[in-house]
Amino acid sequence: MSAGQAQSKYLVLTAMIFAVSMTFIDQTIVSIAAPNIQRELGLTSTGVQWAINAYLLTLAAFFAFGGRLADTAGHKKMVTIGVIVFAGASALCGLTPKGSVAEAWLVTFRALQGVGGALMFPAALAIVVQTFPLHQRGRALALFFGIAGGLTAIGPVLGGFLTQWTWRAIFWVNVPVAIIALILIAVSRPVTVHRPAPIDYRGLVLIASGVALSIFGFQQSGTWGWTDPRTIGCIVVGVALLVVFFLYERGVASPLIEVRIFKIRPFFVENLVLGVSNMVFIPVFFFASEYAQISLGKSASSASLVLLYFFLGFVVAAQIGGRMIDRIGAKRPVVLGCVLAVVGYWLWAAKVTDLVLGKQVWYVVLAGAGMGFMLGPASTDAVNRASRYAYGEATGITQTVRNYAASLGIAILGSLLVSQLHSRLTTSLVNQGLPRSEASAKASSLSQSGSPGGTAAIPHFARLDFAYAIQSVLHAMAIIMAVAAVVAFVGLKRGVQTEAEGAPATAGA
Repeated sequence: MSAGQAQSKYLVLTAMIFAVSMTFIDQTIVSIAAPNIQRELGLTSTGVQWAINAYLLTLAAFFAFGGRLADTAGHKKMVTIGVIVFAGASALCGLTPKGSVAEAWLVTFRALQGVGGALMFPAALAIVVQTFPLHQRGRALALFFGIAGGLTAIGPVLGGFLTQWTWRAIFWVNVPVAIIALILIAVSRPVTVHRPAPIDYRGLVLIASGVALSIFGFQQSGTWGWTDPRTIGCIVVGVALLVVFFLYERGVASPLIEVRIFKIRPFFVENLVLGVSNMVFIPVFFFASEYAQISLGKSASSASLVLLYFFLGFVVAAQIGGRMIDRIGAKRPVVLGCVLAVVGYWLWAAKVTDLVLGKQVWYVVLAGAGMGFMLGPASTDAVNRASRYAYGEATGITQTVRNYAASLGIAILGSLLVSQLHSRLTTSLVNQGLPRSEASAKASSLSQSGSPGGTAAIPHFARLDFAYAIQSVLHAMAIIMAVAAVVAFVGLKRGVQTEAEGAPATAGA
């Protein structure tokens, strides 16, 4: 490969990283600015929640559609359209007017951001995969996932600083990033192959409805409760629609997802590993940020230091893991990463109740390194199993699995946090002389809403109780990653994948 060809490939990679960076930043950046948005626009608590959740919901619901569209309409075209839709929706979010229309306006255009991201991401990843030969993909995708994934941690940092000026800037910052991405796409001129085919719109309705309904149930479980008929109904109907979708797709001539791709063992196993591990990866940013603000008493911008330590371990290990998959295959970095994450989360849990960040730093870095080691190689190995005509589709599947699992993880771990916090707060309040019934009622109020006076008003015993609740969450994260380690160790085979192995995704179908 000549120096010019190498330069051209890495220019394409840079363009794709700029394109998808917006989707990762926006997974977490709005959480930091939520109080300012609610105060200035006069939104309800439900409205603020949906300003955050609408993006994640549509992103997950339309990933499969975005992947299929990229493979049939063209990857460059779809990444360009996705960038424009995302940037346009971001600008309109920043222009949200005050008054009665504010809530509907913001939620609508946050949802449109998610659609833009779902169109953009599978196409961008497919371009990277087709641009680099198999033996170089590990390193290339390590940069892609390392930088892009790390930006999930940068979101709260950037949000904290931009919000000091105006909360609208957290949306407007996407516009110059999008312009740079479009310029780089035009200059790098990525070349990929695609195969025109009809779109299965019935399948689209089934999977989008199934994903959206079940994730909506997960998201609302903290508000409604797990036993509420609405929660149960949304999850059951959503899962039922996904089962119908799977059965329906098996008999369609041109399916939205070629479900028989799951017969390829490594693809199935890697998606299982990605699903289990992403019950931890996205949720850890939310819980770590809450811990830093509530238990450690840090400001929103200072709290992001915890996430930066995690990102430091993540991005360094992602590069090592990417090189390992090129040399020895995916099994070793995936298993090693899962094991490192188990150790990191468990040791981190042991120190959170000290309420001293300095004692936790290396364990936070270790947990981040474990996730960095395994996420990139697992995603790379899964996508590599598709034919060159189905890279977008395979990416759509892996990203749907990852986002679905993240929503489930936030719901389950969030319920664990609230339960543990309620139990400890009740005990603490009883020890201070309150009757148990009164203590339980007050604990319920505090565990659901926090301190109305801000983190500075939280008494020491409540900070410590929250730290113990977070300790339970981190222990659960370690157990979840142990499950991922066992799945990877048992399910994956050793050795480097050869180019011929990439064909069965379409040929086998």
